[in-house]
Amino acid sequence: MEQFLTPHFWLAVGQIILIDILLGGDNAVVIALACRQLPSQQRLKGIMLGTVGAIVLRVGLIAFALTLLQVPYLKLVGAALLLWIGVKLLVPQDEGHSDLQTSDKLWAAVKTVILADLVMSIDNVIAIAGAATNAGEQHQMPLVIFGLMVSIPIIIGGSQLILKLMDRFPFIVTMGGMLLGWIAGIMAHSDPASVLWLPQGGAWHYIFGVTGALLVWSTGAYLKNQVKNKG
Repeated sequence: MEQFLTPHFWLAVGQIILIDILLGGDNAVVIALACRQLPSQQRLKGIMLGTVGAIVLRVGLIAFALTLLQVPYLKLVGAALLLWIGVKLLVPQDEGHSDLQTSDKLWAAVKTVILADLVMSIDNVIAIAGAATNAGEQHQMPLVIFGLMVSIPIIIGGSQLILKLMDRFPFIVTMGGMLLGWIAGIMAHSDPASVLWLPQGGAWHYIFGVTGALLVWSTGAYLKNQVKNKG
């Protein structure tokens, strides 16, 4: 019991809470985007199922979190997935047969949440694992579990707030999709393999982020127009 009363332990606890607040916002946005077309009575269910599924996958990531950033091309694959998810979330879905497809839509939203959260959680997991490591070996697993548990209410609460804002201000949907593109661009630029063939430096980091955001926006806008023209 005394090991949980040390300054190192509570310093790490504070770091993990801060990490979750700073990095959990992105996850809340993608969850809100994925669940925004669900019936209102199923939105909370979709948010909770998606969040719990994503947290379970994060537990698996923790086991090798500190080596993930060193795997070449892993972030490039993740960036491509995020670009695809960002565009997909901006394009209106077929609204026909909504009563019959309610269950399918719920599970489709949950799957989207889990996939996007898995891709976006790499940095989050590594940051939590790093904070836990600094507290000493005997504290690592309790802190990792604590960090993941703290992230659940932060993400669920943030997602519900963002959903309400999306209903009132539809442009936030576009901003959310562009945020995923921004993350994808920065993720691709920071991949270890990218050092060999992409220009480096602080400015380029942001250029790739802006490029990813604009790519999602322009592709999403084009596909939206295609859907409208077919209608």
